[in-house]
Amino acid sequence: MALAPLLPAAAVAVGTLKVDTALPYVCTLPSGPQAATVRITAAFPERVAVGEEIRPTDVTTTVELPAAAVADLTVLEAATVRAETRLTVGVTQNGQRAEATWRGTSPSLDVPADGPLTLTTTGDVPILTTGGPGDLSLTAGSLGVDLAPSTADGAATVPASLSVTCVPAEAAEGRRVLATVPVSPGATTGEPSAPPTPSTAPSSPSPSSSPASLPSPPPSRPTGREPASGTSGASRSPAAGRTADSGSQAADDTAPGTGAGTEAPRPPAPTCRNDKPTSKSLTAYITGYSNVRKLNGANVIPVSCTLIEQGDPEIVFLPDGVHLLQKSDAELSYKGRRQTPPFEATFLTFGFAPTTATLVLEQVGPMAVESDILLVFPDNIAETYIRAPLVLRVLDVRVNGTRLDVGPSCRTAKPLSSPEPDPAKYPGDHLVLLGKGQLLNGTDASGYVLTSGGPLTGEVTIPAFENCGAGGEDLDRLLTATISGPGNHLKQIQGQTCAVGVEVPTEGQCTEDRQPYVVPKPAR
Repeated sequence: MALAPLLPAAAVAVGTLKVDTALPYVCTLPSGPQAATVRITAAFPERVAVGEEIRPTDVTTTVELPAAAVADLTVLEAATVRAETRLTVGVTQNGQRAEATWRGTSPSLDVPADGPLTLTTTGDVPILTTGGPGDLSLTAGSLGVDLAPSTADGAATVPASLSVTCVPAEAAEGRRVLATVPVSPGATTGEPSAPPTPSTAPSSPSPSSSPASLPSPPPSRPTGREPASGTSGASRSPAAGRTADSGSQAADDTAPGTGAGTEAPRPPAPTCRNDKPTSKSLTAYITGYSNVRKLNGANVIPVSCTLIEQGDPEIVFLPDGVHLLQKSDAELSYKGRRQTPPFEATFLTFGFAPTTATLVLEQVGPMAVESDILLVFPDNIAETYIRAPLVLRVLDVRVNGTRLDVGPSCRTAKPLSSPEPDPAKYPGDHLVLLGKGQLLNGTDASGYVLTSGGPLTGEVTIPAFENCGAGGEDLDRLLTATISGPGNHLKQIQGQTCAVGVEVPTEGQCTEDRQPYVVPKPAR
């Protein structure tokens, strides 16, 4: 099937710019470099005002691979194939430049007996917002194509996937600008526009909407190359031995699993599955230490499962540079409940009485994950805030070996609280954790990035306790006097995420049954 020649962008309706562009590319197949054609269609607003969203719609990427691609699939005895594409799109305005990743997936299609292989993918793309006037241009760049072939009986081929890298051919130079959208200082009606509000929407981090070249957050570990779909996709797999001990867990509550392509055994960890994933679903383990200032000690918060649903990435042009913003939703998951597994904490109460308590952190509202990556070549500075309303429940207490009956409803009277940097936007009591990271172009991330994990820190106030005691005995004041108070330091370590909703998870990031392979260990 031949593709249409290059068609110029044209306004087809008031306020709408329709783009339909076909470009020559060179794709590296298993059989070697081959000429290919990539056709990109999309619709944009004809013009916007400062602070207004530029939201590409009706985006499709059609790749016509030559007969050599069919031959490569035939060698694998493939009868059908699915595809995921990752198109790098350069975004420029007033000399500032960023890159966005347009991701798409195709339905399963039959592998033809001969001739070219034509794949058409669709999907969500990042939203753009500008903080100043000036023409904003979008330019087609490199393209990654992940093929997931299957045999006639529906089984995966060996290997289970093929990765194809495509770059614009020399003949495409001068033709790669997809669209130019004028951005005016005020609203198009002539009224002044409100100052831009960097609302975050993504990476992701998708697991399916993420950046190959760091402008969009990855659902997989960020590297200098484009991750697979999944905001986030296929990227470099963690090296063997990157997993760590998880602490003690009950044997009947572990998900042993094995990680594809890894050699180190995976430590035991609680089950962490998302049974109804979307293309943007991630799972990850988290664990760490929490100080209890009054008791002059620290206890381990056990390895806990977190389910993450990435939002759409948004690129915002601000005075200090180009920002990639992404807001995701998350929740703890343990045996169908939004909580950590039960864990024990042992302290010397009042300095002399050994006290052991069985505790649970229970999520009582939405958990928000807000990532902001400042794209400053060659460093990309990442800052992620995680906000979670958590109450501390006390299940059992033993003082010097003697059980203290706290009853079934002993808990903090309100959620744990942290200093909130933006109280107008995030009112109420909740825990705040901050992760800072750096993404160097061409290398892995350091510090914390949502999809690759890392350290998160915060300060927490433990509220007073209520409903503690049984048989008419009121233990609220005892627990409050012993535990409650401000200034308790918290450090959590999140592991590499698993992009559970993608067709073929990134090697080394998920177990065979699509649970996170990396189990972190706590660090002080």
